[in-house]
Amino acid sequence: MNDSGDFGSNSSQVFYNRELSWIDFNERVLGEGLRRELPPLERFKYLSIVASNFDEFFMVRVAAIKRSGDEQDPSGFSRAELLEKIYRRVRSIAERQYGALVNEVFPELAKGGLSITRPREWSDSQSGYLESLFAREVFPLLTPLRVEEDDPLPSIESNSLYAAFLLEPEESSAELHYSELHSLELHSVESLLGETPGEETSAGNPPKLVPVEHISIIRIPQVPDRIAWLPWETRFPDETSSAETKFSSNAETSAEGIDHTSCALLEDLVETWGAYLYPGYTVAESLVFKLNRDADFSVDEQRDEDFIEAMAEVLEGRERSKTIRMVYSPGSKKIRDILARRLSLDDEDLFEVSGPLNPEKIYDLIRGFDHLREKSWKIYSHPAFSEDQSIWDCISQKDVLLHLPYQSFDPVIRLFQEAAVDPAVAAIKTTLYRTSGDSPIVRALEQASLAGKHVTAVVELKARFDEGRNISWANRLEKAGVIVVYGLARLKIHAKVTLVMRKEYNRIKRYVHLSTGNYNDKTAKLYEDVSLFTSREDIAYDAGLLFNMITGYSAVQPMGRLVIAPTALKSRLLELITREINRSSPESPGKIMIKVNSLADEGIIKALYKASQAGVKVFLNVRGICMLVPGVKGLSDNIRVVSIIDHYLEHSRIYYFANGGAEELCLASSDLMTRNLERRVELMFPVLQEDLKKLLIENLSACFKDNCQSWLLDSEGSWKRLESSGEPFRAQTYFHSQAAKAQAQVHPGPARGEFVVRRSKT
Repeated sequence: MNDSGDFGSNSSQVFYNRELSWIDFNERVLGEGLRRELPPLERFKYLSIVASNFDEFFMVRVAAIKRSGDEQDPSGFSRAELLEKIYRRVRSIAERQYGALVNEVFPELAKGGLSITRPREWSDSQSGYLESLFAREVFPLLTPLRVEEDDPLPSIESNSLYAAFLLEPEESSAELHYSELHSLELHSVESLLGETPGEETSAGNPPKLVPVEHISIIRIPQVPDRIAWLPWETRFPDETSSAETKFSSNAETSAEGIDHTSCALLEDLVETWGAYLYPGYTVAESLVFKLNRDADFSVDEQRDEDFIEAMAEVLEGRERSKTIRMVYSPGSKKIRDILARRLSLDDEDLFEVSGPLNPEKIYDLIRGFDHLREKSWKIYSHPAFSEDQSIWDCISQKDVLLHLPYQSFDPVIRLFQEAAVDPAVAAIKTTLYRTSGDSPIVRALEQASLAGKHVTAVVELKARFDEGRNISWANRLEKAGVIVVYGLARLKIHAKVTLVMRKEYNRIKRYVHLSTGNYNDKTAKLYEDVSLFTSREDIAYDAGLLFNMITGYSAVQPMGRLVIAPTALKSRLLELITREINRSSPESPGKIMIKVNSLADEGIIKALYKASQAGVKVFLNVRGICMLVPGVKGLSDNIRVVSIIDHYLEHSRIYYFANGGAEELCLASSDLMTRNLERRVELMFPVLQEDLKKLLIENLSACFKDNCQSWLLDSEGSWKRLESSGEPFRAQTYFHSQAAKAQAQVHPGPARGEFVVRRSKT
């Protein structure tokens, strides 16, 4: 799937390159977008994800590589070699991505009743409507900015869209354009007037203007929406595609025609009628572009007293940081070259794409059109949580495992909401890493604090690209009286844990929620994660120690059940791998199954190689980055690596060790990356209840049975889609059916042949 040169010059290669492995992941996502059998909006979704992922990749990883020295990385590549491979592969992906989007997906959407039109496709009626819309709703919002040769460029925000115009003054005999007095590089006033120094202007003859080109840029506004919807139209079967459109006032289908919805892009309106902002000038050329700026720098960790102010300075700094690449639609090469020179970009940093920029923003605005999507998957309620019982009674009876998004996130929200209003609840402690835009959990914490409960929220301000949102939540929570802790110096708090203290029978009983994913009600519908509700005293005690260490002055405390990074998690994982090696024999080989998003820590990889050499069977389900090389004779013969790309984003972290028959299974917030294990506060927690452990082992095993949406990594660095040889098995549909069965056991529907009697209320 990738090119054969993914190993560097190091002949004893045992590591794939991290960045190229991450590009491999996006190529697997691209593979879903290229599948013609998928509905067009599903393909649009995957292709949009690729575009968004590469923006962050350049802003963080490529920016870091450009600042690094020329030492070889673990895969053996020099800095120059690695950058060359990155640029070549990203261009190849972008070419296929936009080729599919423009030539396949957009035409399929149009066949299904949704046309994303570009200027050359507008009919006269549409063009007239859009010009009126531009003049009425867009033109007043625009601010043209001059690009002066001797002055700094105007502020250009990272990842925002801009239109640039090359302007020429219209012919004039006597008047000078106001901007020329400021923007022309003049040797003398005479040169502006077209005179040769020393010559006199003929009496009575007006000065002659020399045409001078100017560049101006306009930021595409964020309001109105990126999409401009055109009036409903009905297309009649006997009309050709070039025929004049018949507009109707509503979406009702006529007997003779088929309803059709068309839209235009805001940047196309600005580029088409941008000349309105430059009276006295002619637009000679134009270009739509965006920049990716360096976002790989962090806050000054020493500024404890004004940490929020320091974080705000980081956000402001990102908009002025070094430009890493420019992405642009086909247009003016002259403007492109001038901007590239002013931004100190080389040719390799310039990426032309054949379709609209930031396609994920377009996809997010498309509502409805369900016939152009994959049928939505039902989310089931968890059978352990009954409306007739309080959540405390549900958790007190036994541990509960929640598998998102097959099962609803509602019990997590309910935990916070019931804690907020329950008079028996005395205190709530939680960690917030990434939350949604209008989080019900944040609202519940505010409500609890205003009700007089002791509420502590550890808000991680350093969650990259969510810093602004988290600062906003922190301010809101503080105003409501919540004790807000902004994490730890030099360590991101990535653990997901909530502790609720409740007065019961003259004592405090503690309830704990632990998760592999964030407290985000929006992503909980899209990301696959696992979380655990428990009231076990030993786990609750450890959770209390963790919060004390985070929020106060406390030496690292030994824990009985929970394992935390950066102090103990890596060493514990290495111990578990070593134990598996020691308990493995040819007659009874050991077994390790791990499911993570990324595997990049060299120490963990070397330990897994040793396990393979000792005969341990190692199964790895790695969604994204994998630096481990499987299937190498004498090194990793016993290691199998798969990756599932499917309807939901695989996000849970699960660690299983056969342990000589005494199976051990843990969940964690941490991936197997050095940053997670050594530079973050992470949490690994055990699943102790036997029925839940059995369920998780079955689910984990199902990931390695998938032959529909799974990819296999070979020893040459290639990911190949697994083909079903025999009966097809798709892990995510299996999980979905398991959730349906679990709900049906508690709320069974009518069996075949039975009738449901519905009686009217009296």
